[in-house]
Amino acid sequence: MDIFGVLDLLCGLAFFLYGMHVMGKGLSRTSGGRLESILEKLTQNKIKAVLLGTLVTAVIQSSSATTVMVVGFVNSGIMQLSQAVGVIMGANIGTTITSWILSLTGIESSNFILQMCKPTSFTPILALIGVVFVLFCKSEKKNNIGTMFVGFSVLIFGMDMMSSAVKPLANVPEFTNILLMFTNPVLGMLAGMVLTAVIQSSSASVGILQALCVTGAVKYSAALPIIMGQNIGTCVTALISAVGANKNARRAALIHLYFNIIGTTIFMIGFYAIHAVFPFAFMDAPANAMGIAVIHTTFNVVATTVLLPFADWLVKLAVFTIRDDEDVQKIDDFQLLDERFLATPAFAVEQCSVVAGRMARLTREAILDAIDLLDGKEKNAEKMARVEALEAKIDRYEDKLGTYMVKLSRAKLSREDGHTISVLLHSINDFERISDHAVNLLDSAREMESKKMKFSDAAASELHVFAQALRDIVERSFDSFLMKDAAMAKTVEPLEACINEINAGVKSRHIERLTKGQCTIELGFVLSDISTNFERVSDHCSNLAVYQIQVPKDKYEAHAYLQKRKYKDHAEFDREEMAFEEKYHLPESADVSAEN
Repeated sequence: MDIFGVLDLLCGLAFFLYGMHVMGKGLSRTSGGRLESILEKLTQNKIKAVLLGTLVTAVIQSSSATTVMVVGFVNSGIMQLSQAVGVIMGANIGTTITSWILSLTGIESSNFILQMCKPTSFTPILALIGVVFVLFCKSEKKNNIGTMFVGFSVLIFGMDMMSSAVKPLANVPEFTNILLMFTNPVLGMLAGMVLTAVIQSSSASVGILQALCVTGAVKYSAALPIIMGQNIGTCVTALISAVGANKNARRAALIHLYFNIIGTTIFMIGFYAIHAVFPFAFMDAPANAMGIAVIHTTFNVVATTVLLPFADWLVKLAVFTIRDDEDVQKIDDFQLLDERFLATPAFAVEQCSVVAGRMARLTREAILDAIDLLDGKEKNAEKMARVEALEAKIDRYEDKLGTYMVKLSRAKLSREDGHTISVLLHSINDFERISDHAVNLLDSAREMESKKMKFSDAAASELHVFAQALRDIVERSFDSFLMKDAAMAKTVEPLEACINEINAGVKSRHIERLTKGQCTIELGFVLSDISTNFERVSDHCSNLAVYQIQVPKDKYEAHAYLQKRKYKDHAEFDREEMAFEEKYHLPESADVSAEN
């Protein structure tokens, strides 16, 4: 092989690896995170877990990606270690589908139908369809399918290019002698392990081996141990991903390694023991792509069948290797934002929604507790401390969630996922600001308690109406966020307009009492602070509702939306606002005794 042959080989390898990557991405985006969600939820039964692991890996074309995802699930507390075993075993079976697809390249027949079954025959058609879908179709689903078709076509082109480049090696004695070294089971396993560890894909390394088979120099005696080593080498990706994870996540990566090492050891000992007594004739025959696919699948099915009943022992072995100590890491919400999930953006978006939902519930709890402290409820120290603790935690949520979503937004997201991230990024800022106002209200409650201040009956009645309306808008806006309910979100703005009127009424009545000497300046400042914070919380609730309505329409013009809602659709808006004003009207003004 001359320098140009080497360049052709390297170019073919580059196309092959890139095509596999592009096809996997297209398949993953086409699934839209649904398979990952199923994997997360339906893994209680071990056999079902194996089937799901097989299905997901067959679709996303990467056992490494599935295993890394499982490590992330375990790290986040989504999946138990015992559930992960079956999925990992299934992933090893699912990854063999690639070798079966590539084995079709060996079809030799003059029959037109059989010829069209060869990937090199039908991929030009797929490539053309894929390019049309990518360049000319606006549908996101067709774009993803097109990406998948183009990736598969590039993969097959690379495979064919590699096969053509290595064909001349059949007449090179040095190449044949190197392959003869790999008939030694230990050397063959090491070669397969190193190759797979370097490119971090057993599917790709098996494909390279299938391409070398066209030389006729690769015998089954060399191919079999190489395939065994490839199964061990693919564990490197999961082991790397587990660095920095919690103990159970590291154990999940070790289970993947132990499964392949133990499975390979049992298979090799059993196979070569039988071969020593009853020699297999095929071992000295030249390997072909179909035969390699058979070996690859047979090993993984046999290993899973043998080791699945001992799944709990694999867990115990991993736990024995990485032992517990007193400082056991606690699973928290932020571990759901696992960096590993960024490789599957659709699932990462779902995790962001889960964490943002928890942030929303904590924010609602904080603001409602703060309102209770001012609305005639008991000012107990426990509730006050809880509001402060919640505000500190909500700050952490905004920091962690915001940072994670910025990273996620750099990935290629579907239109729906892009909308979700946009809504969440806008919303978490409002959650954080609402929690700040909760602390401001807490400060007002503490000031009144420390200075033994008390509002007059009139001011207390007005504040109670204000608090009731605020609770209503908080519940509506947060429910619309949590349930993604645009219809409920539309009811928020008329209530916000009503709250603005309440705020103006409370302040004007306070000024009236102040001019009549019925209110102290100091208590007036407190009332002003409370009403201002109430009104600003309602503004943030309005923002949350607008996000739910506007962002899915690919726009966010709050001012334009509110103008349209209030003036173009004024009849409906006025009717809704009047209904709220009847529900939350301030009591009749009357002279009252001084507030002190």
